[in-house]
Amino acid sequence: MIVVDASVLIAHLDERDAQHAEAVARLLDAAEQPLAASPLTVAEVLVGPARQDRLETAVDALAQLELREVPFTADASGRLAVLRASTNLRLPDCCVLLAAQDGRADAILTFDDRLGRAAERLGYGSSGA
Repeated sequence: MIVVDASVLIAHLDERDAQHAEAVARLLDAAEQPLAASPLTVAEVLVGPARQDRLETAVDALAQLELREVPFTADASGRLAVLRASTNLRLPDCCVLLAAQDGRADAILTFDDRLGRAAERLGYGSSGA
């Protein structure tokens, strides 16, 4: 399983994004593996389309990727706090790491260098910018 960060999904959904072509290419490369994201990541990705009254289109595009949400567990708050304290990453990035832990991911797909380095330190393959 590959956990996907918002940076990649946002670029994938927006043809005008500078990283759109790269996002499409990386998602195609990952097509043989299941894709997942945290609920917070998915919400982040959907904010722009919601503002543009394109929410349904974006939800459909994520469904075409067969992206599954890794639900938060009952102990997510404490685990996110530990990830935040140990990595110094923002909480949305920690949600990516938590999804990788809970989904037993092999890798994290991101354009964020800091998140990619943290993922590698935690033993996940990473595809950074």
